[in-house]
Parts: sequence; structure tokens; C-alpha cells
Amino acid sequence: MTTAIESIELTRVGSGTVMGELMRQYWMPALLSSEVARGGPPLRLMLLGEKLIAFRDSAGRVGVMDHRCPHRCASLFLARNEQDGIRCIYHGWKFAATGRCLDMPNVPPHQDFKHKVSAKAYRTIERAGLVWVYMGPRAEPPPLPEFEVLDVPDDEIGALFIQRNCNYLQALEGDIDTSHFGFLHAGHVEPDELSEDDPIYHTVALRAPEYQIADTAWGTTYAGYRAAGPGRISWRFGNFLFPFWTQVPNGEFGQHLQVRGWVPLDDEHTMYCVVWWKRGQSAMNQQGPAFKDGTPVGGMGRRNDFLPNTTDWLGRWRLAANAGNDWRMDRAAQHDNAIYSGIDSIHLQDQAVTESMGAILDHSFEHLAPSDQMIARTRRRLLTAARALRDNGVPPPGAENGDVFRDARGGYFVGDAGKGWQDAYAGQLAGALRPAPTALRATT
Repeated sequence: MTTAIESIELTRVGSGTVMGELMRQYWMPALLSSEVARGGPPLRLMLLGEKLIAFRDSAGRVGVMDHRCPHRCASLFLARNEQDGIRCIYHGWKFAATGRCLDMPNVPPHQDFKHKVSAKAYRTIERAGLVWVYMGPRAEPPPLPEFEVLDVPDDEIGALFIQRNCNYLQALEGDIDTSHFGFLHAGHVEPDELSEDDPIYHTVALRAPEYQIADTAWGTTYAGYRAAGPGRISWRFGNFLFPFWTQVPNGEFGQHLQVRGWVPLDDEHTMYCVVWWKRGQSAMNQQGPAFKDGTPVGGMGRRNDFLPNTTDWLGRWRLAANAGNDWRMDRAAQHDNAIYSGIDSIHLQDQAVTESMGAILDHSFEHLAPSDQMIARTRRRLLTAARALRDNGVPPPGAENGDVFRDARGGYFVGDAGKGWQDAYAGQLAGALRPAPTALRATT
């Protein structure tokens, strides 16, 4: 059971909180590179409860900084993007992307003190079509996480954001809960309606898998497994990777290069970030499951309609289907068992159930089951690392050694029943398609 104190420590991410300080030890994806144009207007950005602005200067450098001008605290969202910096419209003070004050035009030259003033700015780097931000205390930032997908050239990588109106933890835990797939996503599908080589066949043939769970160098790992005929086992491997990343078994293990981040905007809003290899095999670029006659299985669409972005702090990448319209639930489709949940789209189904828990889940109402072992283990792993950082200054996993993420992969496969789960994983990884490490990992 997660206690009240543990619940608070796990879910609060603001500056000075236990989990907030852990999050600040890592690079975090904050926005798409395409969201800030060279010399264009600033963008309001919320991250770990901080109100920030992002902009790209005339030289192409991206700045991410506190929205308050350090002079009189007028919002730099209103600022002018001028040559090599951003200028506050209140008194004309100008700041570089690094936060350094470049100009104080309302101060007489003999009283100028711009060399003593800086806006609170964070380090940034662009990779995989994303702007990454480091909000931690180190003078030299840590390395980027060495996810396999970041070894792929940027033009072979896909990335997208979707905002979710709930705490990051309950959103993340939806990804590491494998048994819900046979109900929420595929409860209306019977195994005899599918061919045995369909990716979800074994998931619906036996909806209560057995589990193996372990702590790993990158976080935690689960293996959900089921019998798949004489001498065969169907495996679904997934991972939690510090501080908020997951890998899910929605692609064939050998070619599945993907990570999914649950970036806390504040305590009650999360930005889902998925990064995938376009040439790999995953749910992002493959056709969905189909019945034997080739008809697509209902409810498993992947299209997501967005509301227009606004300039509000939380105005980016919001789904048009939301709590205000019951996530466009079709009660007739639910009643007729055309779609188990009545909600079309796997992502939207997850969105609905995790948002329906409330902005921050009250863990005192939970009754965790054996199928929730991965959730319980991951909470414990997060708390242990966050408290070790707070109490003894111990860097959390992967904060200083990004290579611990290199052997983490999620995916499904069918293998021989005689192999243990860790041997089955290692064997698949040894034969997997793995891109060569790239030189595009500079963190300056």
C-alpha cells in the first residue's frame, strides 16, 4: 500500500519537492523544435511547475528561461525577439538565450550594471526534433540518455506530444500495466476471430498473464508471459526508465526502437512525448490488428484530433476528445460490444481512464493486485532513488551514466518455453536490430 506521505512525495514535482529535485537531475524534452521559429515570438511553456518562455534567436539558438524579466518581473512572453536575444517591452532590457543581460537602454551608461544581471535560464539542446532542457543544479549538464532510438539520424525519428490532464505518475503507470490491454483495448475481441500470428492473439487468448519483475540499472522491468502452444511462451516485455520514461510492448521486439516520456508540466498536467524509429516495427507505423477476414479490429485506431494550440501556459497539444465531452465515448458501440470501452483510439482509451482518476490519484482508495507488481515496484524504485538524492546526495540511476539505458527495450515475441525470462530477453536483444551509436550526442 502506498502511504499518504509516499503519495505526496511521488506526485509533487515543484522546486524543492522530493520528486521534483529528482526530475531536475535529467534532460527533459520540453517542446518540438518546430514550435519555435528563428526570430519568432516567444512560447509560453510550463515545466515542473515553473512558468517559462521558449524562443529561438536570430542565430537559431533556443532559449528557455523564467518568464519574469529580472528587472521588474514583467512577462518576457510579451518580449520582442531581436537580433541575438529577446527584449522586454517594459524598459527595453535585452537578454541572450543563455539569460545574460545584453542591454539596459533605460539606464545611463555610467550606471549600467548589465554584467551583474541574468535572467534565470536553463541549458538546452536539440535532438530528435525536440528541444531538451536541463533544469538541474550542475554547472556541467549530464549526458543525454542513451536510448537506442537517439542513435538514429534525426530524419529517421518521429516525435509527438499529447497533453494529459492528470499527474505524471498515474499516466506513466498506465504504460507499465500490461494486463489492461486485454480489457480496455481488446475486451471485445475473441481469439478465434484472429489468426494466431496476429500480435494481440495471445493477449486475448489468455487475459491474465503471469509476471516476472526486477529492478534494473535503468529502473524496473516486467515480463508478462502466457502459454503459446506446446513448448512455446508469448512474452511481453516493458520497462520503466528514470525519471519518467517507459517502453511498452506495442512492437516486435527485434525492431522496436521507441521510448515514451511522461513529462510533468505541473502536479496536475503531463505532456506525453513519444519518440520512435520510423523504419522500425511498432504501433506508430504499422497497421492495427485485423480479424481473419482482414477487417480492422474496432477501437484500435491511432488518429488523435487536437484542439488549436493557444498561448496559455497549458494551451499546447490538447486533444479534442476530453473530459468535457466524455472522451467522445460511444455508448452504443460499448453496448453492442463493437468497442469494449466505447472509445475509439488506444491512446484515447488510456487518456480517459487515467484522467478519470482525478488530477492526482488518491492512493488510499487503491487495492493493488498481483497484476500490479510492476506498479508497486516502480513506485518503490522512484521513492528510494529520490530519498537517496535528498538525504545523501546520491545521483539517481542514469543521471550521470546515460549508457545504462542502452540495453533497455520493450516488445513482444514468442519463444521456447524452456528459457528463463532473463535469458529470453538477452537472447532477443543479442539478435535485435541495433543502430550504431551516433556522434550526435553532444550536450553543449
